[in-house]
Formats: sequence, C-alpha cells, structure tokens
Amino acid sequence: MTVMNKIIPLFALFFFIPFTLTAQSEEPLADRLTEMLKTDVFNIGILLQSEAVFSLDDDNFNGGRAFDLGATRMDVRGAVDGNFTYRFQLDYRQQISILDAQVGYRFSDKAHLIAGAFKPFTSRELDPGPGDTDFINRARLVRAMMNPREIGLTLRGRSDQFNYALGVYNGTGLSRMNDNKFLYTVRLGYQVESEFGTFDFGFNGAFHNTESDSVGGTKVWSTGNRTTYGGFVTYNSDTFFGTVEFLQSSFERAFTGDETLTGFYITAGRNLTDKDQVLARYDYIGYDAVDDKSDLIVLGWNHQATSLISFQVNLQALIREDADNQMGISALMQFQF
Repeated sequence: MTVMNKIIPLFALFFFIPFTLTAQSEEPLADRLTEMLKTDVFNIGILLQSEAVFSLDDDNFNGGRAFDLGATRMDVRGAVDGNFTYRFQLDYRQQISILDAQVGYRFSDKAHLIAGAFKPFTSRELDPGPGDTDFINRARLVRAMMNPREIGLTLRGRSDQFNYALGVYNGTGLSRMNDNKFLYTVRLGYQVESEFGTFDFGFNGAFHNTESDSVGGTKVWSTGNRTTYGGFVTYNSDTFFGTVEFLQSSFERAFTGDETLTGFYITAGRNLTDKDQVLARYDYIGYDAVDDKSDLIVLGWNHQATSLISFQVNLQALIREDADNQMGISALMQFQF
C-alpha cells in the first residue's frame, strides 16, 4: 500500500470523528485571568503542552510510541519608564532553562533595539512560538540550519508596508561560548493587503564565520564560513492561508568538503470554521555532497476548543529514495495564556 493510500484514510478518520468538546460563548474565568496577569508593564504568559506520538511501523520515527511533554513555559514581559522593554522566558520540561532574556529600547513605534538572548530572525518558520505553529513540529529546515536562540543584538523596525531586522550574535546559541567571531543576519519584508487577503514577502540572509561549529541542531560540522539565504511568502484570508519558504546554506563540511544544504516547504490550509482548520505541508531537506535527501508529507487538523485550550492532530509520512518510508501520528493538547 502506498504512503498516500495509508495516510489519507487515517486523516479522514481523525477529522470526521465527532468532536464533542465545544466552547462556551462566554469565558468568565479566562477574562479574570487576563485581568489579573496581563498589563502593559507586567504581562505573564503560560504555555503547557501534552503530546502523544505513535509510529505505525513500531520504530523510532517521530519519537516512536510514547506520551511526552511539549513546551512547558512561563513568559514574563513588559514595558517600563524611559521607553525600555524587557522579556524573560523559562522552559520547565526537564530542568529550568532560559529561552529568552532580553532588554530593549524603543526609539519610536517604528524602531526597537533588543539585546540579550532571543530568536535570531533567520526563518519565517522559526518566528511563531510553539503554541502558534501551524503543525506540532516546525519544518525541518529550522533544526537543520540554525540555532533556535542566539545571544546578541537586533534592530527591528517597520515603515509603512516595509519591515526589517538587522542582527549580530555570537553564533553559538545559548552556550555563551564564542571564538571572537560573529553571526550577522538580515531580514527584509514587505506586506501587501488586497481584497483577496494579506501577502507577506520576506528575504532572510545570514553570514556565520564561527569555525568548527555544528550546523543547527544536527551533527553536521562546518569548518569555516557559512552563508544562509532564502525567502518566504505567506498568505492569509478569512478562508485560506499558506506559506512557502526556501532556505539554502553553503559551507565547508568536515571530512567531505563543500556542502550545500537546501530546505523548502509549502504549507496550505483552510479555515473550516472559526475554531477548526485543516492543512497540509510538503517539506524537503537535502544535502548535496553526501546525496542525502528526503521528503516529509504532513496532514493536520487544528481545533480551538476555548480561548485557552486547543488541540492538534498530525499525520506524517517520511519518504526516502534509498530507505523504507516511515509513517506516524502525533496529537497535542495545549493550554496557552
């Protein structure tokens, strides 16, 4: 049986099972929580995720067969006198760890300087928090090409329909180690609003000259300068939404020489109701020098039960030319405030 012959009936089964959880028209407890914990000067965010994964072939694909914790976070942010801002975010999954620790200054509504630890604006797929991603897992190019957090300095701004982010970082993630070389990044964007919906166009570029450094979260090592470049387009309307992003990274790979890593994905979705979405993604990753390429197909269903509680179900199929295909199901229940 082909991958699609397996995955389409499974997706239909999950989607058409009657979903009995319904949201009340009013949420007085959520309103009380907002009044207590969210102000301009002191804003607390909480994210709790519970996951379940199941590999159809009894292997370790996508985590095997297990229950797990997803993101388990507390996020504190706000603005203080003198146009300064702050943010402090912790993850509690295994041991308490710092994700964001930043201090900023707003020159105006159109320019914001941020210093500390935060996301480096190197991919559109990396931008949203884990509680707001289209699928349970991000597209694979994020883990393959970049650190999810960096320590450094970024200037962000907007002027009419244009936006930008210019950054310089250590380039070694949150390790606080450095070899006196830096990661430089640029994000240039443009937004178009029309009667058909909103389009966001963007370019991402990065130059990383840290030597003997792991590429993203992989075990691939770069022995010299590394450049990453690409672009994205997102579309949003009342009914349809989607994203296309392409990134390519060129570097000197340890033991094999010149390497080009290519990542690409297409996400397309439809809002069925104000609480339900169905969506699909094609995700490609390929290394040229070692001829390692694979395709990942993901089908998803997102349900917003209340303003604070949501659910996601994903069906995944990993396709390789020189290996057996792998399939799995993931489900997530989330509290996000």
